[in-house]
Amino acid sequence: MISDGDLYRLAIFLGSCAMMMIVLYHFLDVNARDDNEPAENNSAKPARTTAKATTSSAEATPTSPPPTGKAL
Repeated sequence: MISDGDLYRLAIFLGSCAMMMIVLYHFLDVNARDDNEPAENNSAKPARTTAKATTSSAEATPTSPPPTGKAL
């Protein structure tokens, strides 16, 4: 027959294995890639070129009133 101590150790071992399997499943699920999503495109233009265009247009109109800080 199986003793109480052996049953206790078996329950602890199986419970620990189950928890590690759950953590592994969630890790793989979160990091899985979907086939429907397109791959990331790293060849985008840098944001610096668009920032120059917005600052140059703001500097061209110095007569505009300062912002009031009121939310719309």
